[in-house]
Amino acid sequence: MNDKKPSVYAGLDIAKASLELHLLGKSYDLPNTPAGHAQLLKRLAAVPGAHIICEATGGYERAVVAALHAAQMLVSVINPARVRQFARASGKLAKTDPIDAAVLTAFGVAFSPMVTAARTTVEIQLAALTTRRAQLLQLRIAEEGCAETCTDPALCKLFTGWLVQIHKQLAKVEALTEKLLAEQTLLTAQVQRLDDIMGVGRLTSVAVLAALPELGTLNRGQAAALAGLAPYNRDSGTWAGQRHISGGRADVRCALYMAALSASRSNKILKPFYDRLIAAGKPAKVALTAVMRKMIVLMNHLLKNPDFTLAK
Repeated sequence: MNDKKPSVYAGLDIAKASLELHLLGKSYDLPNTPAGHAQLLKRLAAVPGAHIICEATGGYERAVVAALHAAQMLVSVINPARVRQFARASGKLAKTDPIDAAVLTAFGVAFSPMVTAARTTVEIQLAALTTRRAQLLQLRIAEEGCAETCTDPALCKLFTGWLVQIHKQLAKVEALTEKLLAEQTLLTAQVQRLDDIMGVGRLTSVAVLAALPELGTLNRGQAAALAGLAPYNRDSGTWAGQRHISGGRADVRCALYMAALSASRSNKILKPFYDRLIAAGKPAKVALTAVMRKMIVLMNHLLKNPDFTLAK
């Protein structure tokens, strides 16, 4: 006998200031505030088996998803592109908050998506620190470029002071990251494990773990797909199209790029692999992408199999 309660899917459209809940055929407009989250939980608690379907909205979903996880609610955070494509395939071209919430409910019914696991406090902190470091690096590059072409003495002084502040903030963020690592034995061990790969440095290891906390629990295909490094076929009849990577987490690819470039020149296994692809006529970018895919698969394997040792 199966005592498992059937899921009742509830679409939740999330905006900066508001939440639109579609539950059992009715729509509810709630504020995206702690008080609104409490109202949401109260409505959901009255429906056994409620499973919330929402989209990743650039950060506006984090607080409400955390509240749902804290209340032990089932929640799936979906890529917005998938939901939009589903809406178009369903013939729904109009877009309003109530319509979007209803589409999310229908998406849940159609696909029964996997539950999104709650992220730990350490994972959230590490992701925030690596994101801020990446933002500061981009800001520094932009400001240094502006400073190089500046000819006004007064403005040049402003650039100098601002760049000093950026460097100080970078140092502070890196110090906070090291402090977090020092407090987390398991995380430190994982960073060291990835750092053992020739071409992968400590900062790359931290960035990959922050952007892909699932690493070490996946199979080869899942690791490549989540990183956006899995090539997808484009064939029809006798026509064989060019394979392309698609989707995945851009932050992982950004972190891996320079590591792959280094590994293609110095890693005893990946350099011959890269050279074979170039000799076969593959463009350098394609060969480098293949190296990145090999690296993420290897990283996943190392964390998944603690007894596996790299050849020296």
